Amino acid sequence: MPNNRITTHPVLDVPEKESVSFYWNKSRLVGKKDEMISSALFANNIKIFGHHHKDGSAQGIFCANGQCAKCTVIANGVPVKACMTAVKENMIVNSVEGLPKLPDVSDPPIISDIEHLACDVLIIGGGPAGLSAALQLEANYVDTILVDDKDELGGKLVLQTHKFFGSVEDSFAGMRGMDIGRMLAQQVIGSTHIKVWKKSTALYVFNDKKVGILKNGVYKIVTPRIILNAAGAREKFLRFKGNSLSGVYGAGAFQTLVNRDLIKPTEKLFIVGGGNVGIIAGYHALQAAIDVVGLCEALPKCGGYKVHEDKLTRLGVPIYTSHSIVAANGEESVSSVTIAQIDKNFQVIEGTHKSFVCDTILIAVGLESVSEFTEEAELAGIKVFAAGDASEIAEASSAMFNGKIAGLKVVRHFNPKANDIPKSWYDKADILKSHPGPVRELTALAVEEGIFPVIHCKQEIPCNPCSTVCPEGSILMQGDPIKGRPKFKGKCKGCMKCLAICPGLAITLVDYRKDQDNPVVFLPYEIGNYAVKKNDTVNLTDVDGNPLGTFSVLGSRATKDSNLTRIVRIRTPRAIAKKVVAFTIQDKDVGNPVTKKIPLEQIRDDEVVCLCERVTAGEIRKLVEQGITDMNQIKAITRSGMGPCGSKTCGNLMGQIFLAEKIAKKDITKNVRRPLYVEVPLGTFANGGKK
Repeated sequence: MPNNRITTHPVLDVPEKESVSFYWNKSRLVGKKDEMISSALFANNIKIFGHHHKDGSAQGIFCANGQCAKCTVIANGVPVKACMTAVKENMIVNSVEGLPKLPDVSDPPIISDIEHLACDVLIIGGGPAGLSAALQLEANYVDTILVDDKDELGGKLVLQTHKFFGSVEDSFAGMRGMDIGRMLAQQVIGSTHIKVWKKSTALYVFNDKKVGILKNGVYKIVTPRIILNAAGAREKFLRFKGNSLSGVYGAGAFQTLVNRDLIKPTEKLFIVGGGNVGIIAGYHALQAAIDVVGLCEALPKCGGYKVHEDKLTRLGVPIYTSHSIVAANGEESVSSVTIAQIDKNFQVIEGTHKSFVCDTILIAVGLESVSEFTEEAELAGIKVFAAGDASEIAEASSAMFNGKIAGLKVVRHFNPKANDIPKSWYDKADILKSHPGPVRELTALAVEEGIFPVIHCKQEIPCNPCSTVCPEGSILMQGDPIKGRPKFKGKCKGCMKCLAICPGLAITLVDYRKDQDNPVVFLPYEIGNYAVKKNDTVNLTDVDGNPLGTFSVLGSRATKDSNLTRIVRIRTPRAIAKKVVAFTIQDKDVGNPVTKKIPLEQIRDDEVVCLCERVTAGEIRKLVEQGITDMNQIKAITRSGMGPCGSKTCGNLMGQIFLAEKIAKKDITKNVRRPLYVEVPLGTFANGGKK
């Protein structure tokens, strides 16, 4: 059986972990101690965890975040979520074939007292916003409990292997996301006034101003004076033919498998969505030696940072703008994807279909705030603040800074005499969450002597580490000190710090000192699984991915300041030296389409809207056409939204159908949200989950 573990990575450490034996449908397998069952199964090339009781469709990983139940398995006789349950020695794991059978309970749960606690502030979520807010509360001696449902703090930061944009001073720009997350986590864990509850899920904010929390399997009730919701966001999904096949999931699940659990979940990946989330996931895939077949984006241009997009293009990933996914093809699992060009009204243009062989389709089409805790607190009459994506969707650099502001707002609630939050902070917060500016043409330096950096940055984005790190002060931000485009003016001593710190890998160094006609170009490179050594030949490209010729590598090494970024040296003719930005690593054949046509009539009503209850778009659309615009009524008729995820996925998809049918928002009645954030065994509430 294939082993899908990542054994080398250009950025991540690959630690030795103790092996454990477990059983999957009576076959003995090997996993790693304390890793999730889902990751252990993926490592053993098992990606289908059972079959749905309604239609027999294959079930597998979907959110990898505990918010759905598509990954349900039977572990030692009990239905559990494979993505949230650690594998244990000799654990017996079985697939769910049909409706899972509940375990026999010979003894009823013993009724016992549940621990009640109180605190000044309850922070829900230990990601960038929650951690940043907690540090402000610690500095002001505010008694705080911080809860997070993972076994490691940092949220999505710990899944990010790339270097961050933003401001060096305010959001650690130039550091890798995983390093930022762990740095903030250590500061919070080492604090005096912050109690950290890991593996703890906030379940509900009750009307009596108490919050139910499942702390490492034990139910507790906390009464806070203030709630700070930093629970982040959940990914949006799409309707398309085959969207429920095994192998269709979001960027968060993919990055969890690849960057947290060091599992290679796919050989050939196709990405839907050209925002930063999708583009970065493509970069992470390349770092894990996964072929990225292509990326499609419905808009005429990608919404992510241009330097992120350019990185993928230069490395050899085809990007199709004004294209959308039409179908995921396969019997139980994805075997190919079909996309098509769309017009300005997002309608498929006939005859533009393209199909690509792939085994995984990554959906990265936006995020929506986990706002329920804010809404519940407001209804209960608890003072509540929100920070990060739970308040407004933005980059993690913005979440950190806005978390800091939110923390100080809480401090001022307790102590109105505390210092005012400076207006400059709000101005900076607006810059950090601002959208990228227009793409501009580059102007090459006229100089062709000495040594100097060439900055291939076409767009104003919140990013200033290159100007901050230059020891000569020769890289200046034009306009805003955070968002302005950088420009080199002055002298350079060739320290390469700007190359190493640039999150977009958009700076090269050209050295004319030994040979003006054939200067040496220094290129930053981070895809170590595609090794580049002395005397290798590489295909150089310009900033847009256009080929510039094949040349030999003089050398490749990391510097003391490069934080694992390798600096590759290549001698080139003077005519192209300032144009060179990178080299292609992925063979063009990887992204070649295959000949396949999908009839247009197949793609409208077979799309699955409710993955839990297998409700299709056709069923929903039929009811909407009958005049039903109350989601609760649709739920009662179709069961859409009644599954384990509690409408976290299908609610957004139903909204898309209402929009397509031209139903005004004011005429739509939203689902009544289920009381609990995730499912909990009833016995937990009887005895607090105590054994």
